[in-house]
Amino acid sequence: MSPDLILSLVLLGICVVFFVLNKPRMDIVALLALMSLPLLGIIDIKEALSGFSDPSVILIALMFVVGEGLIRTGISTDVGIWILKKSRNNPTKLIIFLMVAVALIGSVMSSTGIVALFIPIVLGISARMKISPAKLMMPLSFAGLISGMMSLVATPPNMVVNAILTRESYPSLGFFAFTPIGLIVLAAGVGYMLYVRKFLGKDEDTNRKKAARDERTTNFAELGERYQVTWRDAVFVITRNSPLHGRKIRECPLRSDYGASIVCIERREQRLGKRSLINPVADTELREGDALLIDFLHEPRPGEIEFVSEKLRLECHPLDSRHFTKAEREFGFVEISVMPGSTLEGKTLAEANFREKYRMSVFGIRRNNAAVPQTEIIRETLKVGDTLLIGGPWKEIPTLQKHTRHFIILNLPAEYAGAIAAPGGAPYALLSVAVMVGLMIFTNIPSVLAALIACMILIFSRCIDIDRAYRCINWSSLILIIGMIPFATALEKTGGVEHAVNVLMSFFGDGSPRLILGLLMAFTMVVGLFMSNTVTAVLLAPLAVSIAQTLGVSPYPFAIGIAIAASTAFMTPISSPVNTLVLEPGNYKFFDFVKIGVPFSIIVLIIGVLFIPIFFPFA
Repeated sequence: MSPDLILSLVLLGICVVFFVLNKPRMDIVALLALMSLPLLGIIDIKEALSGFSDPSVILIALMFVVGEGLIRTGISTDVGIWILKKSRNNPTKLIIFLMVAVALIGSVMSSTGIVALFIPIVLGISARMKISPAKLMMPLSFAGLISGMMSLVATPPNMVVNAILTRESYPSLGFFAFTPIGLIVLAAGVGYMLYVRKFLGKDEDTNRKKAARDERTTNFAELGERYQVTWRDAVFVITRNSPLHGRKIRECPLRSDYGASIVCIERREQRLGKRSLINPVADTELREGDALLIDFLHEPRPGEIEFVSEKLRLECHPLDSRHFTKAEREFGFVEISVMPGSTLEGKTLAEANFREKYRMSVFGIRRNNAAVPQTEIIRETLKVGDTLLIGGPWKEIPTLQKHTRHFIILNLPAEYAGAIAAPGGAPYALLSVAVMVGLMIFTNIPSVLAALIACMILIFSRCIDIDRAYRCINWSSLILIIGMIPFATALEKTGGVEHAVNVLMSFFGDGSPRLILGLLMAFTMVVGLFMSNTVTAVLLAPLAVSIAQTLGVSPYPFAIGIAIAASTAFMTPISSPVNTLVLEPGNYKFFDFVKIGVPFSIIVLIIGVLFIPIFFPFA
């Protein structure tokens, strides 16, 4: 091996270690690799920056926008709710409709996005049907991953593989090139899930009680049990002699002097005799008789609450389930789950400025199916998959929809269900998708231009504004792809790909192309346990093309096999963000994914070896 190849392999190995450790972030690792390759003289700067002009990268970015358009116009939610309602009385039909719906909708939007969209819907359905969420969450995640096998634009690995084929001067794959294999895998997945569901959520009584409880958890007592909340909060009633009476919140010394924050205000209207809830803002004027729900930003010291109430002449009441029950239609709670790539990840609540940014207060955190001790919440660093119990006036909860890139809502309030960011935009969103698919299928227009036209339709019809379009793009994923593309160039330029082909051929060169296809898919699945499926496709697709050229056969079966195997991330909850998202809602353990995912991965491998050569012959 040449010195440059050794350097490339060492650098790649370092990247893989960092990817496994997830420290630093994967996009940062990719940028460091992009910087290192030209500095070491392995490739030149033009080759290092080639990913920024790669059409597949632009296409992936545009597909984020198209998927966001479907979400903002309510199409995805409406379709999901309609299908789930049609099967609400039959668990078997529910699994079938759920998996088919997720796979089909996911063919034109990200798998992570579609699973995040369906989680609250599935939780509500499981509660109404009194079945364990565990029986539905894994079928949901599997269908989300299978959706990546349904079309050319369904997942980045498909587009990466297509880009490598076109770079080698082979004709581009069609929009539905992956669909036949995807449909077979989907059919197998549905049948498999109908069989293995009996191994999920065995404790039916417990899970049914949990499901029923989750649907109505709108008071302190029920949610307190789930999150093991030992309330560090208190209710203070303002007296006539209190220095807070007549002052605006910005003038109050609660936060500055006592480290406390007003969560909400319950105010009695003197003439009408009824109570209403007020969301506290800086200009809210406090009055005599106002009941303030106070959240201390630290664990109160013994006697501290009594000291504050005496100093500010407030009546202090311990917080329990009896408070604010008369106004429960105005004040509520919601559970959210931290999304991959969220700005909350790796930060404490104070560092994320959660209260000020989202106008909601965090009352509890659950991680790995266990509640985080209340004394640790303030200091706890948030992680992907954490669920947070947040509370505040109901009217503030629908605004959380604007932040779905950072977290998803698990336990929806009724007022939130009908919230649509772009009302009336559904016909235009459907038109944009129809135009995009039509151009990809029936014309020679490049896929990236077809996707760009769809995005322009969404923008000009006001389904999504340009600022939102920029924000919905997962830039960290794009940077990850851009930073790893030069590795493929480096391995090819230094003879690494050729060396790998020679090693493989020396052991299995006399084997059939199907055997080599199976080995490549199996290797891709194993590598995908430690690296993102996109990076896996970037590194292994050139190897697949080179092997096909050495064998003198078509590269398409091997390329399709790499893409399908890259989406086969069923084996562990950390193999894909899709699995991580359903871990807590489904109440799963790590081994649940192993025992269910490994057999199905083998099934996908068998399907690939048997059927890919039928649709994409080696000759």
